[in-house]
Amino acid sequence: MIMSRVLTIEDDEITANEIVEELKSRGFTVDWVANGRDGMARAISEDYDVITLDRMLPGVDGLTILTTMRSIGIQTPVLMLSALGDVDERVRGLRAGGDDYLTKPFDPEEMTARLEVLLRRSQTPAAPLETHLRVGPLELDLISRKVQRDGEEIVLLPTEYRVLEFMMRHAGQTITRTMLFEAVWGYHFDPGTNLIDVHMGRLRKKIDPPGVAPMIQTVRGSGYILA
Repeated sequence: MIMSRVLTIEDDEITANEIVEELKSRGFTVDWVANGRDGMARAISEDYDVITLDRMLPGVDGLTILTTMRSIGIQTPVLMLSALGDVDERVRGLRAGGDDYLTKPFDPEEMTARLEVLLRRSQTPAAPLETHLRVGPLELDLISRKVQRDGEEIVLLPTEYRVLEFMMRHAGQTITRTMLFEAVWGYHFDPGTNLIDVHMGRLRKKIDPPGVAPMIQTVRGSGYILA
């Protein structure tokens, strides 16, 4: 069995030791770097399977490392670690190219589990390119981004399109609000917002106009289903 190589870029020695100890106990090979400049040098010049990246670092901050990696085509999965846990910071990290975001303090076992998920995703062979999704009378063209029901074109806003695409890929399954938040908006569910309800209401009016059998159904207490 080939051991996965992990680069940990973390300036707090106590946190770094916890990460290294946990990952080594799980069979990972771990390199630890304590500042941003050395971390960037390692990240762009060496071959790692996954990276844990602190948001706040001396020398070069985590976002700069991440955006530099992605701008030169390095797609190594990155788990961002940060004491900055508000939604705006998580969004910035994910939009900069981070694959996951974990707020400090964190449970080392959860961190390891998240890294294992990232590794599985990166090692999964790419599926054949899809060009269409179809659920009953509903059709979505992934190339032109056109949506039709019974042959009639439906004009959707970009966010509505992403919500519908996710629902069509999971047709027949109960889709929770948390699943929608993470898949469409890219950050964890905030129970205090009605963002999903607003977009779902608009999408329903377009997908399920009067006189047709409704396809988007509410699962009380759980979420939604595309029947």
